[in-house]
Amino acid sequence: MNINKSPVIEASALLKLLNTENLVLIDAGNRTNYLQKHLSGALFVDLNTDLADIKEDLSIGGRHPLPKIENFSKKLALLGITAKSHIVVYDDKAGANAASRFWWMLKSIGHEKVQVLNGGIQAAEAMGFPMSSNEEIAAKTDLCKFDHWKWQIAEIDEVETAGADANKIVIDVRDAARYNGEVEPIDLIAGHIPGAINVPFTTNLDKNGLFLSPTELKLKYEKILGQKKSEDIIVHCGSGVTACHTLLALAYAGLGIPKLYVGSWSEWSRNNKAIATKTVK
Repeated sequence: MNINKSPVIEASALLKLLNTENLVLIDAGNRTNYLQKHLSGALFVDLNTDLADIKEDLSIGGRHPLPKIENFSKKLALLGITAKSHIVVYDDKAGANAASRFWWMLKSIGHEKVQVLNGGIQAAEAMGFPMSSNEEIAAKTDLCKFDHWKWQIAEIDEVETAGADANKIVIDVRDAARYNGEVEPIDLIAGHIPGAINVPFTTNLDKNGLFLSPTELKLKYEKILGQKKSEDIIVHCGSGVTACHTLLALAYAGLGIPKLYVGSWSEWSRNNKAIATKTVK
């Protein structure tokens, strides 16, 4: 895969890009950690305030609903991001949290050159990437207007229908214990959406927290998805964040991008019509 076109970039490749024109580094981890240590020059985005528009009623949109697209556009302008920007985003969870969400959002508005750092900040630090504790200030740029998310999004009613349709697949990327209803550390009810299958996002990674190779990912997901078209596949998690990690893995494998159910389990489990299903052992 062409290194510049891949949605995932290795730390060694990023190190060679330092000081190149239009490179924008984004830290999508925890703000406290960012202020203690981040990649030198990296700007910060916050999952809760920049990449989501959290409502008081979590039954509408879940814990991390997408922000209004005009607000996201304003944030990009504050970050100095233009259509020419080469964006590399990372977090401290192997790209499995807000970094993948930011990647999905940027691609969904049509931004061409955005990559997630394989292995996150840990991989970059191990490679000798320069670090900083200074809060970086972006050069603001003109506002770019977008009117809709271009990538496919599924709503709760569609997910309910798909779960009962043998011609469609609903994938739950949470860990098996949450899917099986054995534990639920965040949301109000344990279990999973009826009809959903479990493919934990952690299975996209090797023992070192790095993505499996594109070939390995392709073989894995072709076995799971068969000949299903991307529009017949819905991916979700707890709140529409780590689901983006699996969408990133599919893109890395060269496969089509399924629909994202942004509300995910956090929305589904708070709706009276949605009955949680536990796996009976």
